[in-house]
Amino acid sequence: MKNRLSNEEKEILNSYEKNEFTEIPDMEAEIKKHVEYAKATHLKNRRINIRISQKDLESIQRKALEEGIPYQTLISSLIHKYTAGKLVEKDKVLINK
Repeated sequence: MKNRLSNEEKEILNSYEKNEFTEIPDMEAEIKKHVEYAKATHLKNRRINIRISQKDLESIQRKALEEGIPYQTLISSLIHKYTAGKLVEKDKVLINK
């Protein structure tokens, strides 16, 4: 039987064989995070328009790209976390050592 992999499948196989994949340390937390993103995406029932600086928008778009989500979803998630009291400033986080 001939091997009939698509180019994408061949790339994935090559990456796997080269051990280029890394294990996600806390898969359950990662799944939970993305489930929350999905919920935030589908429960929208209001539209708003805001003006922000080009620099801020580009930063948000880069962060969203890193997370693999649309930037509008990231903005919605940030607003939700802020209103739920779950968004914490870096300088207010206590580190136990």
